[in-house]
Amino acid sequence: MPLTVGTAGHIDHGKTWLVRALTGKDTDRLPEEQARGISIDLGYAPLDLPDGRRLSLVDVPGHERFVRTMVAGSTGIDLFLLVVDAGEGARPQTHEHLAILRLLGVDRGVVAVTKADAVGPDALERALDEARELVPGSEVVAVSAKSGAGLNELRAALARTAIEGEQADAPTRLYVDRVFSLRGIGTVATGTLWSGRIAAGDILSAEPGAREVRVRSVQVHDREVDVAEAGQRVAVALPGVERKDLARGDALIEPKAYDISYRLDVELEELAPIPQRALVHHGTSTMLANVVRVDRFAQLRLHAPIVAARGDRIVLRAGTTVGGGMVIDAAPPRHADASRFERSARGEVLVHAPVRNAAGRWSFSDEWLEELREEYERRLDAADPLDPGVPAPTQDWAAAVVPRLGLERRGAKLYRRGAAGTLGPREREAAELEARLGLEPVKVEDAALARFLERQGRLVRTGDEYAVSPAAYEQARTVLFAELGGSGRITLARFRDLLGVSRKTAQLLLERFDADRITRRQGDERVLRRSAPRP
Repeated sequence: MPLTVGTAGHIDHGKTWLVRALTGKDTDRLPEEQARGISIDLGYAPLDLPDGRRLSLVDVPGHERFVRTMVAGSTGIDLFLLVVDAGEGARPQTHEHLAILRLLGVDRGVVAVTKADAVGPDALERALDEARELVPGSEVVAVSAKSGAGLNELRAALARTAIEGEQADAPTRLYVDRVFSLRGIGTVATGTLWSGRIAAGDILSAEPGAREVRVRSVQVHDREVDVAEAGQRVAVALPGVERKDLARGDALIEPKAYDISYRLDVELEELAPIPQRALVHHGTSTMLANVVRVDRFAQLRLHAPIVAARGDRIVLRAGTTVGGGMVIDAAPPRHADASRFERSARGEVLVHAPVRNAAGRWSFSDEWLEELREEYERRLDAADPLDPGVPAPTQDWAAAVVPRLGLERRGAKLYRRGAAGTLGPREREAAELEARLGLEPVKVEDAALARFLERQGRLVRTGDEYAVSPAAYEQARTVLFAELGGSGRITLARFRDLLGVSRKTAQLLLERFDADRITRRQGDERVLRRSAPRP
């Protein structure tokens, strides 16, 4: 079974330097990280062990401002590599990172006492003793990323600790931690594969939102593979998906395999004071929740939907880490008394969910239906006014239940009856955007606003983030047809010169004409499609 190891430790204790020395890869890829000399985002590298195994290594930032990012990188890891500066010893983020690892159930790892060449023998021995007391039962190794001393011993200690456990036989689940676009490939999402397998051609569901996506190709540490296994760092190419349609915290899952819920029942690890509102860290997502606590249990009433499963770990933060625990019900009804939490912990069904009888008919309780209706009303209250709908349920019972919710189904979404998108207070913003539009594409940061205005005929989108005015689009279309009517073909350079615009503008317009099925690319030229609508 592939395993993932995550770094932990205070800022400037040498995590990224140690990763570079172990793997040969600099995980500080952002210009700001290189300029400031600190890690800001997650970094990844393959780590080869002496016995021939390869671990996936996640390097996390150590600054207290980036604890949210640290938690996102630590979920799904199997082992920790705690880094402690020999001269400074354990510092505040050392202790908080250890607390987070404990709450996430990550109890196996190795402690690296770094910068061992910068202190004397007595000081180094004291640092090693303190590290052993800090994490009892874990191997502690003195290393120097600068000289290379102790690196082989550290690799050997990681190999001894990386004892393979049983792989969970669960449906595919990958929490996204990075999304980017590559020319010729399109949108790529990366994350640690929590369970299941992913192969080219697989159809997955991007949640929340029930968006169907197809996997074009799969890579593990920049190498294309036929199949990615649970525990590996995975990059999947997703054709037809815009980069802005996915974000850190989303999940790629086997369709209909997991509940999408606004509530979680958890059994708390510690009985420390927890505020009534806290940030919930799960997978790579972070969201605000109202906390209803009864003794060692709590119900988290989330402000955004989540993909979770029984046995998952969560971390609660309110300025600092205040607690965490294990999910005992990933889609519970509303309750706040101890007996119902305890029944939930035993796995009992508290509300009669839909059941199909022998005749194929669905039956469900009025209580369950009312709770579902309340949940959808709350989600609709928080919906974007531009598109005031929410994803419709995709479970097998949806066709029987949705008509009884008092809502209107349009495609894959549910709306209140007669509801329509509106700009509301954003009318002024839309008018200001329209005033800037012309033939040169204008960058539009809000894709939802751009789609709304395009449906109203107030702009034409070009590419993922740009738009031109409808008049400019028609002007470019007229020029295109005039040229193709004569020569039958047009190059990017010729189109640029005819319009008197930049190469980038000409390319964005031609790509829009390709998407509108007006033109088709042949090598470096465009030709008119036979089915293209004539002006």
